[in-house]
Amino acid sequence: MKNLRITVNGTSYDVQVEELGASSAPAVSAVSAPTPAKAETPAPAVSSASAGNISITAPMPGTVVRVEVKEGDAVKAGQDLVFIEAMKMETPVKAAQDGTIASVEVNSGESVETGKVLLTMN
Repeated sequence: MKNLRITVNGTSYDVQVEELGASSAPAVSAVSAPTPAKAETPAPAVSSASAGNISITAPMPGTVVRVEVKEGDAVKAGQDLVFIEAMKMETPVKAAQDGTIASVEVNSGESVETGKVLLTMN
């Protein structure tokens, strides 16, 4: 038996799975009460760019709701930079590291696709 934690739509479930053999699918033998799961924010992709050394890109398609920083702002790792709304939920895009905002590439109300450069930083 293996004890596993599975998260479905933000709710975690502790389950026990029995391995029957290499060709058989595992069978769930017990399910405990759900445990609250901390909402995970997708990490923004970080890549090199011309305006700044680091590009922060959209982790998902959506609409930019708020831009929390402007060019020249010093930011700390984990700080909220931009909020994107997707499926009626606002998701913060956070700084992956300390730095200074070199350019802001989006405005509130703008639609973005996954991978769109939101801002650059040094």
